[in-house]
Amino acid sequence: MNPPLSALDPEMVKDMLEVMKALALSGMTMAIVTHEMGFARVVANWIMFLDQGSLAEDTTPGEFFQNPQCDRAKQFLKKML
Repeated sequence: MNPPLSALDPEMVKDMLEVMKALALSGMTMAIVTHEMGFARVVANWIMFLDQGSLAEDTTPGEFFQNPQCDRAKQFLKKML
């Protein structure tokens, strides 16, 4: 199964993120794999950051975005935000 945003025209990604955001904020439980960090920051209740198939961070969004523990997460966030 392809991720919901993988084959979308870039202009449609924003619309799909808004739909997914509305679902998350309405209380729907979702497991989402994304590189869209702004989206994750808004809707996530928990963040798991994988690095080369290993779990590198397992924490709250606040802790992940404000104080990541592993160097790889720090590098990733610096490039993505």
